[in-house]
Amino acid sequence: MTNHFNDPGPAKGTIRSRLLAARRACAPELRARWSAEACATLLGWIGDADMVAAYASFGTEPDTGPLLAGLRERGVRVLLPILENDMDLSWGLYTGPDSLVRRNPPGGIRPSPIPEPSESLGADAVLSASWIVVPALAVSPSGMRMGRGGGSYDRVLARIEASGSVARPRVAALLYPGEMDVDVPVEPHDRPVDLAVAGESVRRWH
Repeated sequence: MTNHFNDPGPAKGTIRSRLLAARRACAPELRARWSAEACATLLGWIGDADMVAAYASFGTEPDTGPLLAGLRERGVRVLLPILENDMDLSWGLYTGPDSLVRRNPPGGIRPSPIPEPSESLGADAVLSASWIVVPALAVSPSGMRMGRGGGSYDRVLARIEASGSVARPRVAALLYPGEMDVDVPVEPHDRPVDLAVAGESVRRWH
């Protein structure tokens, strides 16, 4: 995947569409290799953390399976998000694939494609994590994250900033090559990440 999106002019929706199309056009085996490389690289940065908040990937997102498995092998407590009715996220413990369920999404009819923990520890549980790994479609040269537009993770990152904790979670985004250093329009609710990993490449801002 190559970076053809460094034009700040287009609206976010246009940029998202192009990024998603590039992901779909990429060979599954190449996505799998890049995902494995990114997860291994991020595990090296996370080190011996006690608790990490992450997410269960779906569709063409970088596969977080190797990351979740690697964290559990180290004995790290893992939190995964639960989408609430107001589109905010609460968090529950991940103890393996059997600990996840597919819920009916807010206002939806069919079960969500994203598996979630069966029990919530609340929205503030993420504040106890050393790291939070967030999904992203792109990260800008200044570390600003572009998501899918739902705003759920922007609220989480705003909550972390508002906590005022000196030991706040470090925020990392998993990407594919070509999705780093993308110039994207920035809105007031957008929040930066501390680290972006794409394959074996890493960018650090804090």
